[in-house]
Amino acid sequence: MNVDAALAAAAALAGLCTGVIAMLAFRWSERDQARPTRSSLHTDAVLPPGVDTVLSVLRSSAVVLDEADAVVKASSAAYALGLVRGGKLSVEPMLQMARDTRRDGEIRQVELDLPRRGTGRGEALAVSARVAPLGSRLVLLLVEDLTEARRIEAVRRDFVANVSHELKTPVGALSLLSEAVMDAAEDPEAVNRFAGRMQIEATRLTNLVQELIDLSRVQNDDPLEDAEPVRVDELVAEAIDRCRHQAGTKQITMAAGGTADLHVWGNRGQLAAALGNLVENAVNYSPARTRVGIAARHITAPGAGGTSQAFSSGGLIEIAVTDQGIGISEKDRERIFERFYRVDPARSRATGGTGLGLAIVKHVAASHGGEVTVWSAEGQGSTFTLRLPEAGAVRDRDRNPHHPVVEHLPAPEVLP
Repeated sequence: MNVDAALAAAAALAGLCTGVIAMLAFRWSERDQARPTRSSLHTDAVLPPGVDTVLSVLRSSAVVLDEADAVVKASSAAYALGLVRGGKLSVEPMLQMARDTRRDGEIRQVELDLPRRGTGRGEALAVSARVAPLGSRLVLLLVEDLTEARRIEAVRRDFVANVSHELKTPVGALSLLSEAVMDAAEDPEAVNRFAGRMQIEATRLTNLVQELIDLSRVQNDDPLEDAEPVRVDELVAEAIDRCRHQAGTKQITMAAGGTADLHVWGNRGQLAAALGNLVENAVNYSPARTRVGIAARHITAPGAGGTSQAFSSGGLIEIAVTDQGIGISEKDRERIFERFYRVDPARSRATGGTGLGLAIVKHVAASHGGEVTVWSAEGQGSTFTLRLPEAGAVRDRDRNPHHPVVEHLPAPEVLP
């Protein structure tokens, strides 16, 4: 009996010890979790309440520095811009601003051009930096990327300057010619000559205004809102008819060919304007008694597989406009789709070109989900290729073997 009592007492003592140990372990764990970690010392324990949340939703890049200039917190955008490296603020002018603000408590702001990381072309990153005190020991740096805004502003300034210059030329010419007509009122031959020149300048001014309107429309309108299947043969016929007079004057042969009865999906007016501009450029920049060809075919787009019912799966229509003109140099090929850019300004003025035609073509192609490319060699001519999504509703009809297919351009037809 004494033995049983001793065993029972020993078991009770063991259970008591186990409970005490478990309770101590639990308390130790709680104290461990409550103890601030190294990372929390640099965020929640240092930043004033709510600041961390506010910084996480700011669009600007944010960096918080302590009294030793160490980075307490930085947003992912700050790392992406290269402002923070190795736990330090890497931009010296910003670091000096932070030190000055920590010393006197004044808010400072400056705009800087920083070298862009990972490029060897010397491109600058335009930023606006604002520094303010955050509590008694911290400094907050907010950095906004102004690069894209500056680029857009530069494009706007260039566009306004170019428009002003292009409008000034024909308007000034009309003013001078009107004075000449008044001075030569008693000379019918001179009046007729000056009146003819006035008509040319007025036509140039009208074309420029119309192309400015067209460019604005294709940039702002969504062509797929009123999209429809458009027959490529009709677009080609309209483009040829548009340039019939210029081609006949220079005895240029225009020939159409390729696959017949193809359809693209989009805005008919914009597509007609784009193809017409390509054909008109080919005629204007080709010598007399040469040839301009327009050919269309169906190709399969790489990586196709869209779900839109408007487009066929992978179907593209390729329309190529080829001339035997002066060609385009390699340096000019990189810029020919810019607004108001001319390969040969003197020749463009002789032909009445505005420098907006190819810019319109590029915008129309992009807004229709396509592209425009160019191949050219100086002295050998150029080929502009317009690729557009095929209208899926007529895809099967195009595959009908009874539809004619022209493998080569037909025999040249000299237009009168």
